Amino acid sequence: MQRVTGIGGVFFRAKDPGALAQWYLEHLGINLVPQDAEGAPWVTEAGVTVFSPFAADTDYFRAESQFMINFRVADLAAMCAQLEAAGIETFNHSEMERIGKFAHLHDPEGNPLELWEPAG
Repeated sequence: MQRVTGIGGVFFRAKDPGALAQWYLEHLGINLVPQDAEGAPWVTEAGVTVFSPFAADTDYFRAESQFMINFRVADLAAMCAQLEAAGIETFNHSEMERIGKFAHLHDPEGNPLELWEPAG
């Protein structure tokens, strides 16, 4: 059986796509989508990717949202400090044994994001 080999992109609607893309670049280091062959796309490090539908009534993220993006980070404390210094609130800090540390935040359009520092 053929299988997908990874996520090739995350696409979602935004009120101001340009400004939101710039926020992701400035605060999370995600390169803008290249406009030509000379541009550098965002390249992730190999690692675990969890694909998990949640129940419609989950309280793990906002009820108004159909999705939440989870980003792997190398140092959750440093990333949260960087975000907080920029005036971006992080919340729901937690740790799961043998899984890792987590924190939540919202982008400027209210989309829920989760940061994950894998254990180990």
